Amino acid sequence: MGTKIKMMSAAVLTSGMLLSGAATASGASADALGYTCAGCHGFNGSSKGPATPSIAGASQEYITETMKGYKDGSIASTIMGRIAKGYTDEQFALMGEFFAKQKLVVPKQEFDAKLAKKGAKFHDKYCEKCHAEGATSAEDDSGILAGQWTPYLEYTLSDYHAGTREMGKKMKKKIKKLNKKEGDAGMEALLNFYASAGSK
Repeated sequence: MGTKIKMMSAAVLTSGMLLSGAATASGASADALGYTCAGCHGFNGSSKGPATPSIAGASQEYITETMKGYKDGSIASTIMGRIAKGYTDEQFALMGEFFAKQKLVVPKQEFDAKLAKKGAKFHDKYCEKCHAEGATSAEDDSGILAGQWTPYLEYTLSDYHAGTREMGKKMKKKIKKLNKKEGDAGMEALLNFYASAGSK
């Protein structure tokens, strides 16, 4: 294991222990619960680490259901499954309430402008129905894609394709169509489009 990976693992474990300890406090407010996630997801939910998703601005329902999935094991994870076990469903809802009110700070990432332009068209054709407003809306409870770190999106897609994370029927159908018509280049263009959100 490389030095960077070891350091990352140590940071994740440390933040996980802090987070789990905070979860045992009774009567914690939405703000207090939200701030326990700062070690990995950044203060107010805008991640500084490319392997960790930003959760600021996501809907309360999306965060609540995702945390429940980590807790019951229906969503694969490395550390989140263990962290989620330290919380109640009511606390998940409070976390969701906190992060839904936060403004997403979109990171600047490298991207190919030509591919991003193609990706915008592919998004409109294959993804916009669920990930509305150019994948910036939280109202559909499907998660915000625009402005997410590209490595995180790549890791998540790998989990979907490997079957370690369940892909919804609608998403599976759309991804299949995209792959059939555009091949790997289609997904690459989409990722560049989502990365380009930081340039606006």
